[in-house]
Amino acid sequence: MMKVKVRFFARFRELLGADVIVEVGERTTLPDLIKQVTQKNVEGHNAIFDEHGHFREYVILMRNAKRIDIADAAMNIVADGDDVAVFPPVAGG
Repeated sequence: MMKVKVRFFARFRELLGADVIVEVGERTTLPDLIKQVTQKNVEGHNAIFDEHGHFREYVILMRNAKRIDIADAAMNIVADGDDVAVFPPVAGG
């Protein structure tokens, strides 16, 4: 088993908490990882995923400080020690 840190920010943090250390198996993709973390929180899960189980278009994903396009997320396999960050849309002012 591998350990991966998942961090939620802003609205997602309010729903799901701050930092979570998750144990995952080999070949776990970014969507699988986030689904595993959000499965027990319907509101948090629905804020990140649509009714088809796809990331909502506004979700911002970062893996080890590098932005991951949500269209490519399913091709990203997490590795031991990865740091994954999930952000809602960023509002500026």
